[in-house]
Amino acid sequence: MRYIGGKALLTSEIIGTIQKKAKQAGSVIDVFAGSGAVSAALKKQGYQVYSNDFLYFSYVLNRGTLDLNETPKFDRLGIPDPIQYLNSLKLEDTGYKLEDCFVYRNYSPNENCDRMYFQNKNAIKIDIIRKQIEEWKDRLSEDEYFYLLAALIAAVPYVSNIAGVYAAYLKHWDARTYRDIELKAPVIIPSSQKSVSMNLDYTDALGKVKADLLYADPPYNARQYLPNYHVLETIALYDQPDISGVTGLRSYDRQKSKFCMKSKAAEAFETMIQLADVRYIMISYNNEGLLSTEELTAICKKHAKKHSFRLIEMEYRRYKSKIPNHQSGLKEQIYFFEKERESGA
Repeated sequence: MRYIGGKALLTSEIIGTIQKKAKQAGSVIDVFAGSGAVSAALKKQGYQVYSNDFLYFSYVLNRGTLDLNETPKFDRLGIPDPIQYLNSLKLEDTGYKLEDCFVYRNYSPNENCDRMYFQNKNAIKIDIIRKQIEEWKDRLSEDEYFYLLAALIAAVPYVSNIAGVYAAYLKHWDARTYRDIELKAPVIIPSSQKSVSMNLDYTDALGKVKADLLYADPPYNARQYLPNYHVLETIALYDQPDISGVTGLRSYDRQKSKFCMKSKAAEAFETMIQLADVRYIMISYNNEGLLSTEELTAICKKHAKKHSFRLIEMEYRRYKSKIPNHQSGLKEQIYFFEKERESGA
C-alpha cells in the first residue's frame, strides 16, 4: 500500500540497526505505525510489537493482521471462504439500494456528484462489501471482523483514481480504475508473541505501554495525514460523515498532529521522548523535515545516555525505485539512542 513516509523500502536498515544497537530489545512500540510495514517486519523477526496509529483505517490494517497469529476460522459465520463470498457480491443480490451506498453517492460520478475517486462499479462494490461485513459483525469474533475489514481497506487503493494519496483525484480515469476491486486474504505472520494494535494519540499510547524500544516515524512536514487518506478513513469507519469541498473531505479537527506544525514540532518530540517508558529510542526522519538535523539531534542528545547517540543517513529512495536519488539532496535519517533514565525512575 502506498503511504506517505512509508518505510517498506527501509525496513531492512531499521531492523538491522535494532539488532546491532539494541541486542537486548525483545519488545517494540511502533507509535506511528501507518501501513504497518515496520510492525510486520518486526513481528517477523520475533519481536513483540505494540502498533499504534491515530487514524482508524491504519489501525484496521494492523489490527486485522498484526494481532493475529493464525488465519481466522469463521466457524460461527458458516461461510467457508468469506473473502471469496465478498468478492462475488452483487448489488441486486444484497437488498441494498444505491441511495444507501455512501461511497457511490459521494466519491464516484453520478447525477449528484462529480468526484472521480472510483468507477461506479467499484464504488458500489466497496459499499456493499463494507455493509456486508458490518451486517455479519454479531457472527464474527473481533479478529475475524478486522481481518475482513483489513482485506477491504488494503484492496481499495488498487482501484482508486489517485496519484498516490486522496488529497485529490485525477481528472482522467487511470487504467487501474477499470479493474474490478478484489479482496485478497491478508498475510498473517505466525509468532509465539502476542502483538497488540491501538488506535490512540501517541501520548495515550506511550502512557499505556512499557517496551524495550520505541520506534517513531512521525510526520516530517506541514501536511496533515488525514486529508491524504480521508476516503480510506471514511470507508473504514463507514460513519456517513458530513463532508465538504471538491474532494469530499471529512472533518479532522481532532486528528491534527503537532508534528506537522513548525511551532510545535520540537515540543511534540520532547513530549514523546519523555513519555516513552523504554530503554532505546529510534526515530525515522529526513534532512528536510520541519526540524533541522541540528535541532532534532540536540533534542535526542538531551535525553540520551552518554556516547549512545547515533545518526544514520541514507540516500532517499522513491517508492517505485531501488535507485538512490543522489540529485535531490534528500536523505532518510535514523536517530538512535539509549534513553537516560531520570533520577528516581
